[in-house]
Amino acid sequence: MPFDHNRLIIGHRGAAGLIPENTLPSFIEAVRLGVDAVELDVHLCEDRLCVIHDADLARTTNGRGKVWNQSLQNLRLLDAGDGAQIPFLEEVFDVIPVHIGINVELKGRDTAAPLAKMLRQYPAAQVLVSSFNHAELERFRELAPDVPVAPLFDRWLGDPLAVAAKFCSRFINLGAKLVTPQRCRMLLDAQLQILVYTVNDPSLASKLFAIGVSGIFTDYPDRMTDLRGDRSPD
Repeated sequence: MPFDHNRLIIGHRGAAGLIPENTLPSFIEAVRLGVDAVELDVHLCEDRLCVIHDADLARTTNGRGKVWNQSLQNLRLLDAGDGAQIPFLEEVFDVIPVHIGINVELKGRDTAAPLAKMLRQYPAAQVLVSSFNHAELERFRELAPDVPVAPLFDRWLGDPLAVAAKFCSRFINLGAKLVTPQRCRMLLDAQLQILVYTVNDPSLASKLFAIGVSGIFTDYPDRMTDLRGDRSPD
């Protein structure tokens, strides 16, 4: 599985710094640039998982309002950047080669059950599921216990180590500002693989890899190709 390796380069929302985020062209470009995995966000509209980061349409499309208040027909008419549609999750899975990992972030409410159901159609896909909404992540874990999960953190509150243990997770996804050598050692001692977002400076990526981080999420995969190094498992 790609996520079991070290020095991972993960395309954040595809190649979000180069091509409009969370669109099929963005994911295709990330793959072309040699990423080990891509990351994406899902919200539920009617009964379909749609790949978009924000609950509100205004920032990334020419639409207005909340994703879940749209009809699928209207949602698919929107321009998500350079003429691309908001993709359905299945469409992303269909264009990503099976050797490339996919980190699905449960961004919207009630996304756990439809994701667990959809993944049964893609048994060969190499998937990691993450979320800041740990209750939603727990629902997914109950429905798909064999799919790896990673709790997401943007603040060091409570006991992230205990949260990861609760999910029986081998992964933890952290904001870059949270990562210190001391915390990294603590997490590594607990046999956790640390994935860090969002890292667009190659020098910072090098420093993170040097202290034991397993992978970085980046908007600019083109800047990170020289950092991939050894593909051996941790």
